[in-house]
Amino acid sequence: MSFPKLEIFKLLAETANELEIKSYVVGGYVRDLLLKIPSKDIDIVVIGSGVDFAQALHQKMDGASISVFKNFGTAQIKYEDYIVEIIGARKESYRRDSRKPLVEDGTLEDDQNRRDFTVNSFYLGLNSDNYGVLEDPFDGIQDLNNGIIRTNTDPDKTFSDDPLRMLRAIRFAARFNFTIEEKTWNGILDNAHRIGIVSQERITDELNSMIRGDKPSIAFKLMFDSGLLHYFFPEMVELQGVETIDGKSHKDNFYHTLQVLDQLCQLSENIWLRWAAILHDIAKPATKRFDPKVGWTFHGHEDRGSRMVKGIFRRLRLPLDEKMKYVQKLVAMHLRPIVLSKDIVTDSAVRRLIVEAGNDVDDLLLLCRADITSKNQFKVKRHIENLQKVEQKIQEVREKDELRNWQPVITGNHIKGRYMIVNPRDIGMLKLELREAILSGEVKNTLDDSFKFLDLLAAEKGIERKK
Repeated sequence: MSFPKLEIFKLLAETANELEIKSYVVGGYVRDLLLKIPSKDIDIVVIGSGVDFAQALHQKMDGASISVFKNFGTAQIKYEDYIVEIIGARKESYRRDSRKPLVEDGTLEDDQNRRDFTVNSFYLGLNSDNYGVLEDPFDGIQDLNNGIIRTNTDPDKTFSDDPLRMLRAIRFAARFNFTIEEKTWNGILDNAHRIGIVSQERITDELNSMIRGDKPSIAFKLMFDSGLLHYFFPEMVELQGVETIDGKSHKDNFYHTLQVLDQLCQLSENIWLRWAAILHDIAKPATKRFDPKVGWTFHGHEDRGSRMVKGIFRRLRLPLDEKMKYVQKLVAMHLRPIVLSKDIVTDSAVRRLIVEAGNDVDDLLLLCRADITSKNQFKVKRHIENLQKVEQKIQEVREKDELRNWQPVITGNHIKGRYMIVNPRDIGMLKLELREAILSGEVKNTLDDSFKFLDLLAAEKGIERKK
């Protein structure tokens, strides 16, 4: 097997030979090389000091940056658009109540035995006597060719030692559309409860990697079937299931959500928009009611779901910043374009949607498009055509009103400067009334028209103008 003819591998080989340290490219980079998948992340194992190797390599790389973690015997180099991780071969042993291993320097065989899956345990030599020679200690080539995820050693020990490997198995199965081998799958079923000793940050890193994939539904189904999802994302588990009363059933909202997520992944790589897809119906179990006249209802699930977002983000250690607020907004508004599509679309209704969605209106429309799911293709076609009418109307109103970054021209300072304000709440009331009048098309968004409206409103409310 040969390395790509790149400068970086020439420098790696030179360093290995000059230091006379046995060195290997390992794991995912080699796997992806075998699968002909481009990768910029390169992991290096050396039989010796990883830090010494990294520092010598760094000297050869113009413009590279290096981060050294002496306590762990590792280093990272960023060179051009590559990230190179260097570590010394090591041996690991685990305690039952902790996922943190006891680490000591080890041999090549020790390093091989600590790796998780056969398809991640390839070693490609860097020294002159084994340059480009592939070592495959666990017959990973065969599993790679057969599309199999299998642990190197006893899966019960592998997953008990580091339970995060269960999620990694699922992530790789989903990414490559591989099958998890039966004994390995049974090991996940038996050890799913052990995920509780893993930090939420590490779990969420794996979860986000799955969500960034081309078809995240595969991973979510595996997490559900294995029981892992139940331990860290119970709200999503509660979406699963169909209830029937008087012959009337609702859809399975778990599988509907996965279909929406997959469809959205074909439209956008924005992970926070994908999170909005995951959470758009999250409050349906809490709002589910049966009405004998109309069947199942989920009234207000969009508002309640939006309020649930913060608690879920906090528990999953997702950012509690503008990204969270973006997801909250899209969950709260995800029915709005659909509702508009069912009625006569007025300029004022569309104007209100544009203003309230702000710069996220296009993402909201993508979410709505992904949310169209039905086995009835005629219904799907009709809903898409209705949504297209709303999209067209949005474009027309935008061009007419220049609304993308719309704000009323009148501010609170204008109001305080013009009127005798006794109760500060009157400022907010006047602004809100003016905003609604502008959105409904009653008042033009100019200073003259806005002040005419406010003068009449203020007089009606008993608020005097300043002299």
